[in-house]
Amino acid sequence: QHEDRPGFQYDHEAFLGKEEARSFDQLSPEESRERLGKIVDRIDDNKDGYLTTEELKTWIKRVQKRYIYENVAKVWKDYDLNKDNKIAWEEYKQATYGYYL
Repeated sequence: QHEDRPGFQYDHEAFLGKEEARSFDQLSPEESRERLGKIVDRIDDNKDGYLTTEELKTWIKRVQKRYIYENVAKVWKDYDLNKDNKIAWEEYKQATYGYYL
């Protein structure tokens, strides 16, 4: 669901992904425009020089899905305490509530 907050950060994160959006914060306007142009070329699936609503939706879904998978991979390492590539209930409790227990 889209949130209309003041500023552009939410839109940048939805369009680029959280990490990529941060990298754009460090760019000059010229560099930003050049990189966005390359991204727009990748979004334009049918290569007609225009972006459709469907192409934008597909791109944003792809970016969000990538963010979810990357986030799960990062968190997985913290929860899989014995590194057996499985998360047991005890590991989950320890990683989540360990300092309370």
